[in-house]
Amino acid sequence: MDNTNQKIHSWLKSNRLKGIRLLKKLVQENSTQGNEARSQAIVVEKCRELGLEIDIWEQNGQELLSHPNFVSPRTSFVDSPNIVAVLKGKGGGKSIILNGHIDVVPEGDSSQWKFDPYSGEIESGKLYGRGSTDMKGGNVALLLAIEAIKETGLELKGDVIFQSVIEEESGGSGTLATILRGYKADAAIIPEPTNLKLFPKQQGSLWFRLTVAGRAAHGGTRYEGVSAIEKSMIVLKCIEKLEMKRNAKINDPLYKNIPIPVPINVGKIEGGNWPSSVADHVKLEGRMGVAPNESLENAKKEMEKCLDSLKEEDVWFNNHPVKLEWFGARWVPGTIDEDHELMQTLISSFRYVKKEEPIIEASPWGTDGGLLSNVGNIPTVVFGPGTTEVAHFPNEYIELERIFDVAEIIAITLIKWCGISKKENSE
Repeated sequence: MDNTNQKIHSWLKSNRLKGIRLLKKLVQENSTQGNEARSQAIVVEKCRELGLEIDIWEQNGQELLSHPNFVSPRTSFVDSPNIVAVLKGKGGGKSIILNGHIDVVPEGDSSQWKFDPYSGEIESGKLYGRGSTDMKGGNVALLLAIEAIKETGLELKGDVIFQSVIEEESGGSGTLATILRGYKADAAIIPEPTNLKLFPKQQGSLWFRLTVAGRAAHGGTRYEGVSAIEKSMIVLKCIEKLEMKRNAKINDPLYKNIPIPVPINVGKIEGGNWPSSVADHVKLEGRMGVAPNESLENAKKEMEKCLDSLKEEDVWFNNHPVKLEWFGARWVPGTIDEDHELMQTLISSFRYVKKEEPIIEASPWGTDGGLLSNVGNIPTVVFGPGTTEVAHFPNEYIELERIFDVAEIIAITLIKWCGISKKENSE
């Protein structure tokens, strides 16, 4: 096996420029929502070069609407294809899904970027650009792992199912579509930007909207009205207490370095319509974290109970209860046992490549792993290059060296997990 692993290492070392060029091409294509086609064309070209069995389709939003886990701001996916490419095994081994998303968030204010957001500029061992860390760098690591196995002449027993999906940033309909299309495996890896940490657990999340009612009056006689802004402060205090209560229940060593394991964040507030009037309404929109072993429904009930308790704080809420809506994106939480065979295989491969122990934590954000775990019943680990700190930020970048580290770790994991043919075993 050491000889096999050395072949992988040598190939990756000799083909660094090939991997960097692929990543640069991907980053130079803007693949924000609705613009994924050109990036996916690059992926298809690479998968054809590797001789993989390729499936390309545009998911049917109308058909997906009936599924309880479908969330997307759109139902038409014309020119936004999903791609699945399979390295068929010889049989008799375990299969694995390598899942990466091609969609990226918008670049925001370009003036805040050191380089053009889609330049793929390289400086001091880092490649800059929107999507470099979240998560085109991870996708390239997957493709490099597959190519290293093929180019070194190894034949796996189990299937490797590479997925390049859309819509992860909007709730995961791309990955949901792959599950409903019938793609299943014995395990899955998602190379989100974990900074080479292993995430066996990932929180889920829900977007919510709260409408707080008031009663309008002239600002000069504001005592004749009821300010929805002032009432919203009581609501925010209630949410703060709920966050504390929910997090106090979490006693998991994987969260020891995360100050708030499942935050409740209010990210948008709007209300009132005139400076000289008492505000008669306020809307609060936010994100509610969901624990890895928790159901989305349980989280919803806890929020509903919190809001119902407001009438005990203020009689105003007896006749003017806060309106609660669950809207937009949501991510299903997921978890895998730390002693699961996939985890142990990844840990062993990490030790071999990095000559150190991996850091194992719980993910502070949601991924498509929850869908794979809970809808597809596919044990999933999140592990990849890149760092969360620069994802979604101006000057997003990825350290190139980490891509090749992850490619080598995943390639060795595939060999151990899927098994290699007797011919290769005999060498």
